[in-house]
Amino acid sequence: MLAALFASGRAVDLVLAVMVVEGAWLVLRRHRRTGDVVFMLLPGALMLLALRASLTGSDWQAMALWLLLSFPAHLEDVRRRGR
Repeated sequence: MLAALFASGRAVDLVLAVMVVEGAWLVLRRHRRTGDVVFMLLPGALMLLALRASLTGSDWQAMALWLLLSFPAHLEDVRRRGR
């Protein structure tokens, strides 16, 4: 059962759903602004999508794309935190 959860990529979907709930909670509790929360969570979400691509047997280009996209998102998060 757990092997199928990971092989299908559903385990990553579950983690992404938890991240969405976490982001909404942070915004609703007014701990952070929406843009800050998005860029705080986005790099990790993009890396999780790379993991999902790997688990589901996607081409290496799909994994590389998700990882490549995570870097500018990370840089924007660092820039925002530096303010």
